[in-house]
Parts: sequence; structure tokens; C-alpha cells
Amino acid sequence: MASFLDFEKPIADLQGRIDDLRETAADGTVDVDAEVGRLQAKSDKALRDTYARLTPWQKTQVARHGERPHFKDYVAGLFDDFTMLAGDRAFGDDQAILGGLARFRGQRVMVIGHEKGDDTASRLQHNFGMGRPEGYRKAIRLMQLADRFALPVITLVDTMGAFPGIQAEERGQAEAIARSTEQCLALGVPMVAAVVGEGGSGGAIALAAGNRVLMFEHAIYSVISPEGCASILWRTADRAADAAEAMKVTAQDLKGLGVIDTIVPEPLGGAHRDPAAAIATLGSAIGDALAELSGMVPAELRRSRREKFLTMGRL
Repeated sequence: MASFLDFEKPIADLQGRIDDLRETAADGTVDVDAEVGRLQAKSDKALRDTYARLTPWQKTQVARHGERPHFKDYVAGLFDDFTMLAGDRAFGDDQAILGGLARFRGQRVMVIGHEKGDDTASRLQHNFGMGRPEGYRKAIRLMQLADRFALPVITLVDTMGAFPGIQAEERGQAEAIARSTEQCLALGVPMVAAVVGEGGSGGAIALAAGNRVLMFEHAIYSVISPEGCASILWRTADRAADAAEAMKVTAQDLKGLGVIDTIVPEPLGGAHRDPAAAIATLGSAIGDALAELSGMVPAELRRSRREKFLTMGRL
């Protein structure tokens, strides 16, 4: 069972009562089916009502949920014959950004994405999905390889932002992010980007400047985290909820602004409650996007991608 977020406390209380009843009736001497059914219906309604009116800050919490599917889960659920490719051929291999060759529904592709990890050890290994310069340079290398062999590029974006440490800055973090964004825009093959959790700052756009940008229903995508924005504007992270509202971080806001192309529905209560269903739905959306782009020649792909991003922000 997925762990509950703070705003889901009424639902958690109902589920706790259901679990207590089932434990009480475990020996079979008490019939609790009717009461469990009543409470489950009440819990389901509370879940539907809660997720029908999530605030931007609540969506931020859902997007960050530790049990949402990660890069490795999407690779296992959507791709066949995945072959990991490592290293940037200059400094080292960054485990926050992974990628390699694979088959998507029989078609050869290059898949690249952020990996946050799902427990303490793996989160440390993957640096919580915060890419270093060598990660973005690895992504550039893989995109260039895809271009050379006419392979569509699929990216899965889930990062709070690029790693801000001094070592990353010393190794050219800003340049690496800019070059990765440039490489996305220069591709002569179809590129489909999916924001599956957090799309944070330049660390996200460096893998998201695609022909089609998909975004999960409860994901977020922003130039800075709500906490970072609040710290700058109000000198306190306590107003992160106000910042999330003002920044228009939700998929619904960004679709209206033309920043993303498609909102991908999530299972009721978020992708973490039914990862398999979320992965399958995303796979269908990626397949549809690739089908739309399949007949376009390289010059057309570059031109449409460039026009897509230049159009953003126009009145």
C-alpha cells in the first residue's frame, strides 16, 4: 500500500479503520464485510474528491512521492532489449542520468532519463536524480549517437534540478546543460520528452526540448522549486505553497500556456498507487507521439521543434 501524504490524512484514517477491522476478523468469528465495504466506499469517494481539487502545492507533493515509478521501472515496463551506455568520454559516468539503446514496441530507440532511486542507498548512488556535468555530457553523446543511426529519442524527466555543488560548477555545469539543450534542438530524429515527476529548472529542460512534451497529470515543471522561489521572493521557504500557485507549475497550467503538448492521465490517487497502470498509459502516449512524428524528415523535425520553443511566451 502506498504511503499517505499529509493532505491525505482523512483517507489514511479510513484505511486504518479498515485494516483494524480486517485484523479483528482475521480468525473468522466476526463478519465485518458490510462495515468494511461501507468504509471502503467512503475512502474511495474521499480519494476521488481530494484528487479532483488538488492545489499546485499538493500536486508538488504527489510529484515528489517516493513510490512513483522511476526510470528503471519505465525501462522494465515499456522497453525491450535495453542496453545501458555509460560515461561521457571525458570525466566519468553520472548515475543520476541513465540511458541506452532499446526497443519500444519493436522500434529501435534511444532512451535517456533521470533516476532518483527508491531507497536510501540507491538515492545516494543516483544523487537523488540531480545530474552532474558528466551526466548531461553523456546525454549529449547518446543523442548524437541516436542522430547518427536515425533512432528516435525518448527522454524521461524527473529531477528537482541539476546538482548545485561546487565540483559540478568547476566542471562546467551551466555549459553542459546549455549544450544538452542545444543538442535536443539540433536532433534530426523525432524526440519525445515526458515529465514523469519533477521537472526542475535547467536540469529538466536539458532533456526536455523535444518535438513533443508529455506530462503526467500530477507532475510539476518549473524554472525553480517552489521552496527556492519562496526563499528568493519572501526570504522563507515556508511560503512554498504560495510560490507553487504563482509559478503555474501544474500540467494543467502548462498545457494552457503551450509549454507542454499532452497531459497523461494518472491512476486515481497518483501514479504511485498503481505504477503498472501509469507506465502503460505513458507508453500509449509515447507511442501516439512517435506515430505523429514518424513521417517527418530531419529538416522538418528541427524546424518544428525550434518553432515550438520560440512560440512559447508570445502574446
